[in-house]
Amino acid sequence: MILILMGVSGTGKTTLGNMLSAETGWPFLDGDDFHPAANKAKMAAGHPLNDEDRAPWLAILHGKIAEFAGENKSMILACSALKAQYRDTLRGDLPATTVQFALLQADPAEIADHLQKRHHEFMNPNLLTSQLATLEQPGDDEAWTISVAGKPEQSLAELNAKLRAAGAIA
Repeated sequence: MILILMGVSGTGKTTLGNMLSAETGWPFLDGDDFHPAANKAKMAAGHPLNDEDRAPWLAILHGKIAEFAGENKSMILACSALKAQYRDTLRGDLPATTVQFALLQADPAEIADHLQKRHHEFMNPNLLTSQLATLEQPGDDEAWTISVAGKPEQSLAELNAKLRAAGAIA
């Protein structure tokens, strides 16, 4: 299974991805690591990315997903995947049973508070409003919804329950 932890910045995609990787042994890739330098500079300056900016980045991430899927290997990817078209690009022609999205959600005020307290190489906290406006909420048939309102361990337990129910882990 390719598990994509999605959502706006500050929802704990990297934290949960690392925790889940430690438990499952699945490799974890942080989508932010694959942004071109121009995208990083734009975000650091407080400017939101547009579809044109994201296209090459999403293509790179799809290549990583296809590589793991082609080798029948599981992996975890942290990626905002805010729009349906971005999720479609990431999945490509892979079956829904191969690529599973998990939307990490919390109250926007809680996310904003978290963003103010953390340091991120290029994600300007002022971009949260833009990301929330861009987010196209996936349907229940497209993504699991995982609450990140509590401690990361609670979110991890919820995620593990979904993975067990899907037969991805024992």
